[in-house]
Amino acid sequence: MSLTPQDIARIANLARLELQPDESERMLTQINGFFGIVEAMQAVDTTGIEPMAHPVAAIQDITLRLRPDVASEPNQRDLNQRSAPAVERGLFLVPKVIE
Repeated sequence: MSLTPQDIARIANLARLELQPDESERMLTQINGFFGIVEAMQAVDTTGIEPMAHPVAAIQDITLRLRPDVASEPNQRDLNQRSAPAVERGLFLVPKVIE
């Protein structure tokens, strides 16, 4: 996969960025370089290799410090939404920004 200059212009427009032609060309080169790295990594056969929970696990034994998944704060949604300009059924309403 590789992007075209038109793709970069569209992404810049969606991000509300004003890129100069040299910036656009540099971004195109950098992003296509990134996609090239991803394609090279996807080409590696990883059949039978167990995924690591942490990258350091490849060089030393580690124990992940996991905490219980328990809510520790009370639900204050109504209090937090009092200052919001628009709320509907517990959700913040925001203006549409993407065309």
